[in-house]
Amino acid sequence: MKKTFLTAALVVVMTATGFAQSSVVKVGIILGFTGPIESLTQDMAPGAELAFKEASDSGLFLGGKRIKVIRGDSTCVDAAAATAVAERLVTSDKVVAIMGAACSGATTAVVNNVSVPNGVVTISPSATSPALSTIKDKGYFFRTAPSDARQGQVLAQVAIDRGIKKIAVTFTNNDYGKGLADSFVSGFKKLGGKVTINAPHEDGKADYSAEVGALAASGADELAVLGYVDQGGLGIIQASLDAGAFKRFVVGDGMIGQSIIDRIGDDMIGTFGTLPGGVSEGRAKFVQMATKAGINGEGPYVTTSYDAAALIVLAMQAAGSTNRSAIRSKVMMVANAPGEKILPGELAKGLKILKAGGDVDYVGASSVEFNDVGEVFGTYREMEIKKSFQLIQVR
Repeated sequence: MKKTFLTAALVVVMTATGFAQSSVVKVGIILGFTGPIESLTQDMAPGAELAFKEASDSGLFLGGKRIKVIRGDSTCVDAAAATAVAERLVTSDKVVAIMGAACSGATTAVVNNVSVPNGVVTISPSATSPALSTIKDKGYFFRTAPSDARQGQVLAQVAIDRGIKKIAVTFTNNDYGKGLADSFVSGFKKLGGKVTINAPHEDGKADYSAEVGALAASGADELAVLGYVDQGGLGIIQASLDAGAFKRFVVGDGMIGQSIIDRIGDDMIGTFGTLPGGVSEGRAKFVQMATKAGINGEGPYVTTSYDAAALIVLAMQAAGSTNRSAIRSKVMMVANAPGEKILPGELAKGLKILKAGGDVDYVGASSVEFNDVGEVFGTYREMEIKKSFQLIQVR
């Protein structure tokens, strides 16, 4: 009798444990939590987790399942580290999809070495290298941030419109920096501007006086810094100010963050640049949501992080499954027309429509619409440092 009772009890325990496990869906977030953009990821990750929580709390996600987020640090500078953390998430933690990575080099490593071989949907909110447009991803890679092939052109137009005719350029020596610099230099020259020097800089150096000396010797009065806010880009600007070489800077998205203002102060006033994401109803709704949750919704790539996570959620619901291949087959469908437009805070609405067999067109916080390779065309804001980064106009 005791043996029969114990056996029954074990069955009950095993069944309960199995139920608990099956009611949780694991999703990975891979960002540079340490490294050259660590100050930016402090809001990017919570922005994505806001969408995952919204879906879980709705009670409508895959019949009431909840999402468990597992974070991984790509470092943004070590491709091997990015690959290792992605492999752990996919093979050990068994995540069904990945929001990330953040930087272009890390993203390339993750997609080539882990996402494609294991068939895992990976949606980056901030990897902008033009080279990612042609990566052999077998349909598993998407990005909610536009390619720098476009950002460089927009930034060049902004600089010309502000009366800059001659400029020196320095870029972080990696996929992101090279791609953005190539696009910016090409666009600036086509608009009639002159680039006096286009030189890479390495991240992680203690002294950038030699680089600044070469940039200043080129004869330009303005300097474009296409680097990282917590690394070499910061060092270049500080060294330029210390030497009196340049007073105003033109910056790309990787240089826009509150941390650089906090570190350098009023000497940054007048610096301007571009940041993906224009003004829209969706953006306004997201900023309200984020602020309520204690997140800086105006920060770089926070809107696109929420959107990347939301797309993963909706694709799973559309597939009615956590099967990795099934998720891939639905991402484009939920991202694009036709369908009911879905904005931030409306994931429950989208989940309900999809459960009933309907279609959604996820617009989100950053006006998502994918092209045939799974990336957005994108809108940009022109930003200028006054006492803080402020919106000037939309392009």
